[in-house]
Amino acid sequence: MIRVPESQRVRDALENAVLDGHYRPGERLDPTQLEKEFGCSRTPIREALQALERSGLVQIRPKQGTYVTELGISEVAERFEVMAELEGMAARLAAGRIERDALAELEVALQECEQHAISGDADAYYYANARFHGIINDSCGNDYLRQQAFALKRVLQPYRRLQLRVPDRMRRSMAEHRVIADAIARGDAAAAETAARDHVLVQVKEFSNLVRTWRQLSAS
Repeated sequence: MIRVPESQRVRDALENAVLDGHYRPGERLDPTQLEKEFGCSRTPIREALQALERSGLVQIRPKQGTYVTELGISEVAERFEVMAELEGMAARLAAGRIERDALAELEVALQECEQHAISGDADAYYYANARFHGIINDSCGNDYLRQQAFALKRVLQPYRRLQLRVPDRMRRSMAEHRVIADAIARGDAAAAETAARDHVLVQVKEFSNLVRTWRQLSAS
């Protein structure tokens, strides 16, 4: 089992708290209070907040503190659209370049996703999902594409994690993964690209509930 670093544990918990409305848009986050809440030192708190700032979920204002960002849903949707194109391109290239060992790793990642989908563990599914897509990106044979996709995924991580809580989303995501993997395995570049692109674009649609929730929080 992979041990999650303390800063990642804190980051995940803070993402959940912000996106669930425990911390509201514009609210100031007190590092001292967070240390008590998570039972850890200042360092993982600082690292987690810096990661959330890169995601756009919080804003660190010099001499003022850290505040929850007023979420711009349209900006998030635009980034997902770009990510869909990058993922589609990576899958298309991987279909012609992936090696046998990587295909075997892809199958292992699929099995892990299935296990977590059955158990209903959305966070564990997210990390297995990240390994699945990481294998495809690593197999595309284009380092620049891989780097750009990784950077964008890091920014979108909290929103990608949240959409997995939509009812039945993990099961449907798992089925979409299978279509992508099968297309890559048989070397069907066009099918792999379409399946991977559609898989990401579905996530944009899952945010309708998130939009309503955040608007309610902002208005209250």
